[in-house]
Amino acid sequence: MPIDVETALGAPPAVREIAWTARDVLLYHLSLGAGAGADPELSYTYERGLRVLPTFAMVAGQGVSAGDRGPAAMHLPGVDIDLRRILHAGQGLTVHRPLPASGTATVSSRVAHVWDKGKAAVIVMEQSAADPEGAPLWTTAMQIWARGEGGFGGDPGPETPWAAPERAPDHVLDSPTVARQALLYRLNGDLNPLHADPEFARMAGFDRPILHGLASYGIVAKAVVDGVLGGDVSRLRGLSVRFAGSLFPGETISTAVWREGDRLVLTSTCPERDGAPVLTHATAEVAA
Repeated sequence: MPIDVETALGAPPAVREIAWTARDVLLYHLSLGAGAGADPELSYTYERGLRVLPTFAMVAGQGVSAGDRGPAAMHLPGVDIDLRRILHAGQGLTVHRPLPASGTATVSSRVAHVWDKGKAAVIVMEQSAADPEGAPLWTTAMQIWARGEGGFGGDPGPETPWAAPERAPDHVLDSPTVARQALLYRLNGDLNPLHADPEFARMAGFDRPILHGLASYGIVAKAVVDGVLGGDVSRLRGLSVRFAGSLFPGETISTAVWREGDRLVLTSTCPERDGAPVLTHATAEVAA
């Protein structure tokens, strides 16, 4: 069987050490569009007084400072499937305190769930990072959609009904992207040719290279920090989304935001394609 659920869930965590510098953080922010307008946004683009978007956790240890090591390979014990058949379906992040502009961490990864969706399996990878003293920095949950790997009689997972509030949004945040956006973002460590090579993109069923899902994720996080949280990165404590559709570099991400207590409900769409969905099932946990 391509997925041995017992092995996947019972395997010990994979542990690795990572490090990052301010250069990695600066590149990450630039790849999300920081400083592209008249405002240089020095708090994102200059090392003096540098503040770190929480979503940098998604690429920490993978960027320019990693050199030829690049990103760690995906560790999926008990999962023997064609990686071309998987999709990054969803992403969650919780930050436990503001991220330093440079540092080291111990990262532990494990398969937390394998859900049977019939025509597909959903593999949930959990990751936690702690500083050298053992204090937690962040935790993440990645949902991987494995086409054709369901139907093994497993737990289908929790029902997750979701709908935007039935009222006008409190904010609408427009984030233009540029044609080179994916070429910049891939320098954070994800060098998949899908985001650069037109021929490869056509073979994958796209008219042209698409933007990384995690680039859209970071762009929306920055828009929320700047447009709703007064530019205070420490107020964004978590962000959970489903990747609902692709975005082509040069298109706009339009994010509607509803405030519900200490939580924001979000939807992100592409106005150039009649509001095609980009991110759904999206919530942000925020501090007052």
